[in-house]
Amino acid sequence: MSKSIVVGSTLAVLGLGGMAFGAWQVQESRQPQFADITGVQTLTRTVETPREVCEDVVVQQQAPTRDPHSVVGTAAGAIVGGLLGNQIGGGSGKKIATVAGAVGGGLAGREVQKRIESGQTVATTQRQCHTVTDSREETVGYEVSWRYDGQEHTTQLDHRPEGERVRLVDGNPQWAEPRTQG
Repeated sequence: MSKSIVVGSTLAVLGLGGMAFGAWQVQESRQPQFADITGVQTLTRTVETPREVCEDVVVQQQAPTRDPHSVVGTAAGAIVGGLLGNQIGGGSGKKIATVAGAVGGGLAGREVQKRIESGQTVATTQRQCHTVTDSREETVGYEVSWRYDGQEHTTQLDHRPEGERVRLVDGNPQWAEPRTQG
């Protein structure tokens, strides 16, 4: 075999191999590239909504008095005290005992009336209102981690990504909007 045939054949094989490799590279770069989604974290915020809650409550209160100055108790006590004082002694002592009995009876009658009235209660229904705050979590977006070419990247989206990988165009992820059914 001549040396030129060997060199020519070797160059031909290398040339064909180089062309095949170049064609494979061109074809490889035309295929879509994808990055793996490595994590999706839901981003939330707490929304607090105040509202008023009212309820009817039975409340015990002191009954209103019809005699705020205790005139009835004082008069009844004075009459009873005067009658009792009148039973004591004779002459001018009887008059003093009657007056003292009337004064003492009046004071005692007033106190008795106040104690009786303070123990009297009446049940009423009152509407009582207070504010309560309802809390709920609201999704505001998603923090998506993805890996491409050995590097980890993070992106915030307003929708959850679909699938386990994302298509890349010129190294940038193409996040598709979620499909709605309807």
